[in-house]
Amino acid sequence: MKLGILFSGQGAQKAGMGSDLYQSLPAYKETVDKASEIVGYNLQEVASDETKISQTAYAQPAILTMSHAIISALGDALPVPVAGLGLSLGEYSALTASGALTFDQAVAIIKDRGAYMQTVGDANPGKMVAVMGDDQKLVENVLATLQSEGKKVYPANYNTFAQLVIGGVAADVDLAVEKLTEAGIQRMVELPVSGAFHTPLLKDAATQLATRLTGEKFNSFKYPVYSNTTGDIFTQDTLYDTLTQQIISPTYFAQAVQNMLDLGVDTFLEVGPSETLVKFVKKIAPKSVKRYAITDLESFNTVRDMLIAEGEETK
Repeated sequence: MKLGILFSGQGAQKAGMGSDLYQSLPAYKETVDKASEIVGYNLQEVASDETKISQTAYAQPAILTMSHAIISALGDALPVPVAGLGLSLGEYSALTASGALTFDQAVAIIKDRGAYMQTVGDANPGKMVAVMGDDQKLVENVLATLQSEGKKVYPANYNTFAQLVIGGVAADVDLAVEKLTEAGIQRMVELPVSGAFHTPLLKDAATQLATRLTGEKFNSFKYPVYSNTTGDIFTQDTLYDTLTQQIISPTYFAQAVQNMLDLGVDTFLEVGPSETLVKFVKKIAPKSVKRYAITDLESFNTVRDMLIAEGEETK
């Protein structure tokens, strides 16, 4: 098995996430309790609060903590991955699991990052729409034309090679949807978000984060982690610049997954509240590539048993 670990991003959260893991796995509970001390409130209570968990400021620490708690609970059952990859917020989870960030450090940073994005997003409300279709160049050209006319609408997330999320000022996104429909795009889905993440509308949050990250020390990697922003592997030298640009830059998840496949990854495991990323992988990778997700106690036990059995076979 050549394992690639995927870490859920914001939007994957849901009320009650991780509750059965918290009640049943001591290592999971210990991780969540530690994070709760760092942020100054009970993260497991937040994860069960439908109102709070939908807010950026709360969702980001909760998702990172859940992902890392699953990794901690797997312990020695988890082999060293070939590579890691997280979607947006999930990059911090991936960097933590790889050792580049300590858990305490990541939780503290994400508490602040979530707050910055919440405040700036509220002050600059936006809209995001997923555009389905494999002619992403057409989408880019329509947006470029609108930008030349002063409209604020941008490519935000290259989730698969047939799904590109666009974002920006609500009226300008609506105009883009109209133009894309005229250009022949048949399927578009508005996303339930309040801010246009990964667009220049979040520039003030990126500025605040750049200041916040100044002086942070980054450790060496236990294994490679791919960046959404560049599609390439993070290095200690590129971490600061990449993370500060990430908030206002498009995510290239599809390209990063393809790079992982080229590296030889034949099995993907997503850890976090949902199976969104392995569903994206299904649309990117060959059918022979295996996909798993740990989102609750049942899936945790299934995947852990599979990993243990796989480990026994390779001894």
